[in-house]
Amino acid sequence: MRSLARPPRPPKPLPPLAAFVQSMGYVEVKMRWKKDASFDAVPVLAHARDLRPLAALARLLSPSPTPVSAVSKLRRSLETSDRRVASFLRRFPAAFVESVGPEHNHPWFRLSPSAARLQQEERDVFAAHRADITSRLRRLILMSPARRLPLTVAQGMLWHLGIPEDYFKRPDFDIGQDGFRILTTGDAVFSEDENHGKELGLIDDGKDQEMPLSVLQMGAIRRFGSAEEVPFPLFPSKGLRLKRKIGDWMEGFQKLPCISPYEDFSNIHRGSDVSEKRAVGVLHELFSLFVTCSAERRRLLCLRTHLGLSQKFHLVFERHPHIFYLLLKEKTCFVVLKEAYMAGGHTSIEEHPMLEVRSKYARLMQESQEIIRRRRSGKPAQLDPEDQESEGSKGVNSAAIPS
Repeated sequence: MRSLARPPRPPKPLPPLAAFVQSMGYVEVKMRWKKDASFDAVPVLAHARDLRPLAALARLLSPSPTPVSAVSKLRRSLETSDRRVASFLRRFPAAFVESVGPEHNHPWFRLSPSAARLQQEERDVFAAHRADITSRLRRLILMSPARRLPLTVAQGMLWHLGIPEDYFKRPDFDIGQDGFRILTTGDAVFSEDENHGKELGLIDDGKDQEMPLSVLQMGAIRRFGSAEEVPFPLFPSKGLRLKRKIGDWMEGFQKLPCISPYEDFSNIHRGSDVSEKRAVGVLHELFSLFVTCSAERRRLLCLRTHLGLSQKFHLVFERHPHIFYLLLKEKTCFVVLKEAYMAGGHTSIEEHPMLEVRSKYARLMQESQEIIRRRRSGKPAQLDPEDQESEGSKGVNSAAIPS
């Protein structure tokens, strides 16, 4: 009787082995966050959450008393940590002096002499180093493949770059002399927002000059004499240990080719280790342009599509704790570039001209904490000698209110 069973099929030929070989496989990097107290001891980082609102209010107020109603409705745009602008002003008596208004006992505020001097120093520093400071905005635009940024995005980066936040609004700044121009698209007609539909570009579109070297490339040239191999400077925190497989992955990651943030990256496969190394290099270059080499993490989300970063690029900060540090402060997260604070003189990152002014603002905030502490303990507040002379010259309506 004939069997109904089918004869076995011949086995299919296996594909070549090379199809399964990868240069580097993805390694899932998960590490617990490790606190580093050395960053909390840096005043300009410890007070980073309130630094921008304080400087913005200092620009809005003047040495002469101003009613709080003039700034009380700006809380949302200033993003003060307090629910009321008046409460925020009272937290910094070394910068803002409170007084009683001429009618209805409404609070008035004026700049202290120390804050007024800082305001003038900030303007002088920008005027003296304008070319250096505005060149950082130019480099940020060159990092974008389109060589332009939406004006709202560029506006949000001015504080981090050390440029006055009214840089685009005041005609006397004349952004054209710095090589910038504002382009208007068709969407601007149908929006009430004055910046909607506008883009910031370069007058020469970045075509008349050679692309700049990144900070990492300049560091490699300084250390090795060439930029053929560009490893990241690593700065492990105390007590932070990597697993062996993660350490091996990091060693191979350092040997991968480094793509400059200013080069074309269209031929790089998304999700590969080379793509991740480019993302780390872009963020490293971005932080090196900022005044404090740090920024609130959520502030960087607007740059994602314009710098060619992946949707979950924020995971880079967690996967590379030897390069970035996550500073958790007042219910928010700041990202700090470790090289700027731990490399000492062995770094190619140039100190921002506005850093000293920001540090003085932070010291003014520390003085405010000391004044409030002494008031609560019943001790007289120790004011700056010039502040004391100014207090004595004021009339009854400008007398400081004791807390």
